[in-house]
Amino acid sequence: MGITSAIVLFAVIWFMTFLCVIPIRLKTQGDLGDVVPGTHAGSPEVHNLKRKAWITTGIAFVLWAVVASIIVFEVITVRDIDGWMFDRMDGSSHVN
Repeated sequence: MGITSAIVLFAVIWFMTFLCVIPIRLKTQGDLGDVVPGTHAGSPEVHNLKRKAWITTGIAFVLWAVVASIIVFEVITVRDIDGWMFDRMDGSSHVN
């Protein structure tokens, strides 16, 4: 795996993790009973975005290390995944 692939993999894992972490412990205006006129009751009042970004970075790093290790050490290869799902990389050509 090249450096660019590693960075892209980390970015994808980071954003997927971030989208999962954002709603955790989210306090909305409706929950606190302090809805600002003109806003939705589901709008966040306290979001702790910086803390969630750091938590996301830690979780994403651990997940990235596991996935990158699987890729680098070829524990699971593209041919393995193809064999489980499609069976198109067996080497024979099925040209009509």
